[in-house]
Amino acid sequence: MPSFAYRGRDEAMQPCQGLLECASARHAAQMLAGMGIVPVAIEPHAPPTPASAVIKRLLGRHAVGEVELLLLSNQMHTLQRAGVPILRALQGLQESTLHEGVRALLAELRQGLDSGLELSQAMARRSDVFDRFYIAMIRVGETTGRLTEVFAALHEHLEFQRFMREQVKTALRYPKFVLLAMGVAVVVVNIFVIPAFAKVFENLKTELPLMTRILLASSNAMLAAWPVLLGAGVASTLAARSFTATGRGRLWWDRWKLHLPIAGKLVRKGALSRACRSLALVLRSGVPILDGLTLCAAVTENAWMEHAVLGMRSSVERGESLLVASRKAGIFTPVVLQMIMVGEESGTLDAMLDEVGQMYQRELEYELKTMSQQIEPILIFFLGALVLVLALGVFMPMWDLGRAALK
Repeated sequence: MPSFAYRGRDEAMQPCQGLLECASARHAAQMLAGMGIVPVAIEPHAPPTPASAVIKRLLGRHAVGEVELLLLSNQMHTLQRAGVPILRALQGLQESTLHEGVRALLAELRQGLDSGLELSQAMARRSDVFDRFYIAMIRVGETTGRLTEVFAALHEHLEFQRFMREQVKTALRYPKFVLLAMGVAVVVVNIFVIPAFAKVFENLKTELPLMTRILLASSNAMLAAWPVLLGAGVASTLAARSFTATGRGRLWWDRWKLHLPIAGKLVRKGALSRACRSLALVLRSGVPILDGLTLCAAVTENAWMEHAVLGMRSSVERGESLLVASRKAGIFTPVVLQMIMVGEESGTLDAMLDEVGQMYQRELEYELKTMSQQIEPILIFFLGALVLVLALGVFMPMWDLGRAALK
């Protein structure tokens, strides 16, 4: 029997909390009423996961990734459209899948439904697979009786998210490779090449050029203090990750990313595209505008943009229109604000937001296609500067020695 964690107030109006074992949240509310407790919140309580399951999940043997969730959403949409009951659909998918993690996930969902939970409540017990947006959309589908349409919309949403991530990875693959190659070249030159030439320079018995002295100093420093440099690099990485893991640090980092020379506009357009299309999806599904803004803020994947969208929610909650709230947020262009105005006046806000999201997507796709062309001159400049420094530092003493020999 499932467990439910509750928070409420007793007969003396004192806060209380605890766990109850019952068939559903409704039964838990009835039990609390019989005990004289006014419930404030009742949520499913997941039992502790066995250590073996945790280890397997960490090793990736039972991990349910984005591709598996995308396929599951599409299959559930197809089965729901065909009129197959949810329990039978989950059983059929469990028997046919070859992925261990998906099979275990479907077994847990079936167990939750058998014990009286709704599908959204059963999914909430696996927050490592289903995020807040997914669970909220399933809850909307259950409430409105449009679960088939919700599964189709979630499949389209996940496909769009996956497409965006793949596009960004593809665009950044070439710059990452070039930067990695430059870093490896610098290390190899400082450890192997310059020390070999240093022995030759010692025999010249003459004053070396400034560029050569700089290269020799950097090589000696790297050879003598490489443990310190390695430790400092690891410590800096850990410190940066710890800082960005905090709320304030992540907010600062995500805001700084928006102002990067080339990648900043990509991050901004990607976040706005996800937010607009998600808001259009939830409004089309019948979710109130306040709840819709809360949900779409979670899918921006940027703390600063999420803060701006939540600020829009606060403005709408105070009675302002979405257009005024969007103008105050300062994250939309005038063209987008005009489309939001048209959507509010014509009652087609979901369609206009979807069009805004597609517009941002088209702009992002164009930026990603031309990103390599924008970054390539910068990479060539730094690569040429690196080669020039190495060439001048290594060969200028040779040229001086050759001129002296000719004289």
